Amino acid sequence: MRSLTGHRELIGTARTELTDRQGVLLHGPTGIGKSALVAALVASSDAHVRPSGTVLHCSPAEEDARLPFAGLVDLFARVPESCLAALAPEPQEALRAALLRGEVPAGDRGRLAVRVAVLEVLRTLAATGPVLLVLDGLQWLDEPTVQVLAFVVRRVEGLDVRVVAAERVADGEQPERPRCCPPGTVELPVPPLTDDEVARLLPADLPPVVLRAVQDTAAGNPWYALELGRAAPHDAAAVGLGRTLPVPHRLRTLLLARVHTLAESTQHTLLVMSAAARPTLTLLRAAGFDDPAADLAETERLGVATADAHGTVRFRHPLLRAAVYAEATEYGRRQAHALLADAVTDPVERARHLALARPYEDETTARTLLAAAECARRDGAPDAAFELAGLAALRTPGDRPAEHADRLLAAAEYACDAGQLEEAGQAAETVLAGSGSARQRVRARLVLLRNAGQALHGTYALIEEGLRDAAGDPEAEAWLHHWAAVRGLLCGELAAAARHARRAARQAAVAGDTDTRIGALATLARVRSLGGEPVAADAALAEALALTGGAGAGPESWGLIRMRAILALDSDKVTEAQRRVAELLAEIGEFAGVEEVMATLVALTRIQVRAGHCRDALRTAARCTRAVAETGVQAAPALYAAALAATAGGSADEARELAGQAVRASEADGDRLFLLRALAVLGQAELLAGDPRGAAAAVEALQRVKELGEAMSAADPPLLHWYSDLAEALVVLGETEAAGAVLDEARARVSDDAPGSVLAALERAEGLREAGLGRAKEGAVRLRIAVDRLRQLPLPVELVRTLISLGAVERRARHRNAARTALGEALETATRIGAAPLAARAGDELARLEAGDRDGEGRPELTPTEARVAELVGGGATNREVAAELFISVKTVEGTLSRVYRKVGVRSRTALAHAMAVAVIASGAATVSIGDDDQQQATTQAVTISQPGRLRTPRTLDTRR
Repeated sequence: MRSLTGHRELIGTARTELTDRQGVLLHGPTGIGKSALVAALVASSDAHVRPSGTVLHCSPAEEDARLPFAGLVDLFARVPESCLAALAPEPQEALRAALLRGEVPAGDRGRLAVRVAVLEVLRTLAATGPVLLVLDGLQWLDEPTVQVLAFVVRRVEGLDVRVVAAERVADGEQPERPRCCPPGTVELPVPPLTDDEVARLLPADLPPVVLRAVQDTAAGNPWYALELGRAAPHDAAAVGLGRTLPVPHRLRTLLLARVHTLAESTQHTLLVMSAAARPTLTLLRAAGFDDPAADLAETERLGVATADAHGTVRFRHPLLRAAVYAEATEYGRRQAHALLADAVTDPVERARHLALARPYEDETTARTLLAAAECARRDGAPDAAFELAGLAALRTPGDRPAEHADRLLAAAEYACDAGQLEEAGQAAETVLAGSGSARQRVRARLVLLRNAGQALHGTYALIEEGLRDAAGDPEAEAWLHHWAAVRGLLCGELAAAARHARRAARQAAVAGDTDTRIGALATLARVRSLGGEPVAADAALAEALALTGGAGAGPESWGLIRMRAILALDSDKVTEAQRRVAELLAEIGEFAGVEEVMATLVALTRIQVRAGHCRDALRTAARCTRAVAETGVQAAPALYAAALAATAGGSADEARELAGQAVRASEADGDRLFLLRALAVLGQAELLAGDPRGAAAAVEALQRVKELGEAMSAADPPLLHWYSDLAEALVVLGETEAAGAVLDEARARVSDDAPGSVLAALERAEGLREAGLGRAKEGAVRLRIAVDRLRQLPLPVELVRTLISLGAVERRARHRNAARTALGEALETATRIGAAPLAARAGDELARLEAGDRDGEGRPELTPTEARVAELVGGGATNREVAAELFISVKTVEGTLSRVYRKVGVRSRTALAHAMAVAVIASGAATVSIGDDDQQQATTQAVTISQPGRLRTPRTLDTRR
């Protein structure tokens, strides 16, 4: 039910309380969802009450509060006449009178008789089954009924009578009529919905800017959100730039009924308050109000607005503010803004009020607005900058088309910074279609390129058209060549990317455009690094840093700082990488646009995962997701970061789902660079299971990584880590020959100065392959070499992975003490750093080790693939059928079956089936586990099957590494 969005947990709490107590009282402001919750709670209680029980319901309205016993009449509408006929004469007569079936009860004795009669009726009903009293709207319950209920509920203890009630109260207030509920009734406030929950109530096609306006105005109230959503425009341009979200007439009527009783002067004060960004008593005095505190006292009495001890004025709810503003005439709003323009001191706020007070073309106003927009951008308020620049364009006289286009472009660039992509695109398209200036058309295309985010694959024509417009303009050519370099980097066209980056740097040097030159050199450094040319990458990066003076702290240095951090990370200098990015994030926090924030948070997530700060990585990735969500766009880098964090500190299922989303988003964007990373994380998530099924999915994903990397001629350190993961997945499947080929290829790519983590990963994969070939001793030796390497590096996640692999190999080799030592360290380290999936793997391996100790029969142990092959062959499957089931080759099945025969001590399929049948009889067909997490029934207990542990520069570039 949409009406229960965000409140299902509260329903569960209320249901539990109603089981233990005799009453639940839900309370909250108008529209918060009390009635829907009462209905859901009653529906869930019906199974308990019916068929022998009774539900008595009343839901009074405001006009009912003046009618004596109106609530009692509603409650007793379903009470059988026989219950009344069984009463003693005096109580019966009094109750019939209260129910309008006789004379109104008079005097204290008559009122007492009514109460006694109601209590007796409830006792009669409770004797035949449960009774549920539903009181939805205690605030409108008439006083005589309130008095009857207060008398009755104090006397129902021991009876199967329960009360579900709801009362409207102001935000933060307590209910006033708990006496209508039995003693011990639990009072549950109904909380506002989150922004995400509000979004789920609204039409999916609302533009992001309109959705944000509804969320801000509704402030978590579901009824307000639904009403605003129905009236909300589906055109982004209809909100913003001085245009406010429409407030439906019936909402205004409901909310402002009391406001209309105020004096005109007080209503005027409220209007000016609603128009101010930050209303205070001081501001109202500056705007010409002699005694605003007195006006506020009246509004506070009505629950509309109030002023705190510091003079800050607040409406009780944002919708009240919106309703007051929407109810005013256009002239009244203009007058309010004119007063505020003269009263405020902040230049940004003053310019906005000036624009709204003068809704006509005026060059002086337009210039004031544009200057204020630039001021807002410097202050880190891109949303305000966009609105002010957009207003400047609207106020520009029609005989100044060039200025109008320039101001539209400024608004578009600020909208990009704010993540308002639809608004940015509309402004840029307007300029592109109507401007006669080649340079303005180039700038418009740059906005559209920024708007594309990661999806630059389809922008080739846009760049080519821009280069034709830019011909002869070195600065404009530099901008577009830089974007062409970024596009080449994303699309995996590294040679073209390098060529365009060098051209961009040269043209920027000619034009004296240092910022673009720095950006182009940073892009060239990324291309060289991805291509496995660290020396060339360092040279390009050093040249860029020299242009900043070596340290740089401006926006054009941010990408360089991230690049240096990622290069440090790839060289296993994790501490240095984290320090650089943490400092950068602190610097850009208040000033950067969405692109910069996302790029930095993605980089920080990568670093935190490698550093073993798994809990921090989850928080950083969530922060990145929130930053992107506000733009209404699902960005592949943010999904990748979330998936990566989940593999380290979340769960395999969550990581698998997020990685799949990142893969699909990257494919939709044509972003091959992040497709590489998303596929790699998907492979890692599948490997977490440690079973053949997960290994098969990992091979599929990681094989694509290998093929994409080769097509791109990529050779950076992360790719070699992914080669190791591919080899490990192949080993789990028993494809040891294919794993060997992958490792040989990876070794051929390793340079003399390869990072220690790369060498350790290759050693780990080699060790697992040796063990998979039946050479456990040699495998353990290689794994210990990898462990020793990793102990010298600040990479605890990699160390845990390797310790788990070593422990699994030692366990299968029956070296129990060695296995226990390795797995114990892995579990302790994984738990300490918050690596939940790896902690679970280590715990599983230790559990199998302990189970093996208790078994103590020294039986041979099989790997997961060997165990599954033995199960299928023992069941009569052919080699080809086994290969199809396990997604491996027939040749691998044959090799695996040979190892099974050797370990079990048989020579044929028939003998294997016989041995398994004997085992079933001997063991009572006990259940054993196959793989890390995939629990299956098997009949190989006799051979103790065991398993291994289970604008001008392209800012989007900064998310690529």
